Amino acid sequence: MAWNEPGGDKDPWGKPGDQGPPDLDEAFKKFQGQFSGIFGGRGKSGGTGQQKRRGGRSSVSYLLIFLLVAYGVWGLYQVDEQERGVIFRFGAVQEDVVMPGLHWNPPIIDAVEKVNVTRVNSHQHRALMLTEDENIVDVSLTVQYVVNDPIGYLVNVRRPVRSIDHATESALRHVVGSSGMDAVITSGRAAIATEIESRLQSYLDTYGTGILVSKVNIDESAPPNQVREAFNDVQKAQEDEQRIINEANAYAESVIPQARGEAQKIIEQANAYRDRVIARSTGEAERFEKLLAEYKLAEEVTRSRLYIDAMESVLSNSSKIMIDVEGGNNLMYLPLDRISRPMSLSEDVAGQGSVSDIADAVMREINNRINNGRLRDSR
Repeated sequence: MAWNEPGGDKDPWGKPGDQGPPDLDEAFKKFQGQFSGIFGGRGKSGGTGQQKRRGGRSSVSYLLIFLLVAYGVWGLYQVDEQERGVIFRFGAVQEDVVMPGLHWNPPIIDAVEKVNVTRVNSHQHRALMLTEDENIVDVSLTVQYVVNDPIGYLVNVRRPVRSIDHATESALRHVVGSSGMDAVITSGRAAIATEIESRLQSYLDTYGTGILVSKVNIDESAPPNQVREAFNDVQKAQEDEQRIINEANAYAESVIPQARGEAQKIIEQANAYRDRVIARSTGEAERFEKLLAEYKLAEEVTRSRLYIDAMESVLSNSSKIMIDVEGGNNLMYLPLDRISRPMSLSEDVAGQGSVSDIADAVMREINNRINNGRLRDSR
């Protein structure tokens, strides 16, 4: 019969005729008596003293075994693949580094500190620096590092992050202080970052921090906000200066070759003129020597020939006026005083007067030349 069926005389705790819950005081007293019996005390349930002592010794043995098992389990720990463990025995560090895997060390005697040696940590630093040319720049950089010596990282420095910050500040001030402002904010940033990385690593090695710097990145380097506008004006002026210099160089590169070409052209023309004059003079000298030889053989013929050639050369290149006179023989008038400049026929005739006057002047000139020629021949 179920306890909750009608007509039943049992309650849920199996006590017939009792419809209330069990007595908590009675249950507590019963538990207290059993606990006292485990440690050799006297219980209310009675029993002989020999049985009580035997039960107490068994309970102590069980308790010691339990404590030993708990102590052994407490000393087990696991080191992950990316970690290394450092053992401190009574506060003194041990030289052996715990490798990844399951290990056991006696608790209370040994304490194990785990350090991640594969994670890349980042530290940002920002500061105002004074450059070599006495300008102020605002530099922001990021230092990436890993732990390569867990013992040095835990033992040699109390606060590794603060040590990195101080070492970064020192290296940054040393490198920026020995560089110009243009190099810091423009083309020299990569070289400055490399030099900062090298100097920072030397500082950390000197401190024995066990930290390996993997990369230093300069995130930003610019003048302070208070003087940024003035600095931008200076940069613009420098860019304009460089642009004008480039334009001047381009103009010079285009003009200088042209001038050199013109100079070479003039030199070549002068050389050609020199060669032509020398060749002509040489030819004239040779012709004169040959003419002299012919003249010695036939003086009259040579003289006449030279006269005819000279008249042909003069008359072919000068202005002439042919005059028809009454006698039937045409006369030629040569305005010798105006041969050097060209003149129209109307101007020449107007300057000389009538045709008769011109003819008379021409006849007188011819007679004078004939008489002068005879006088020279007689001499």
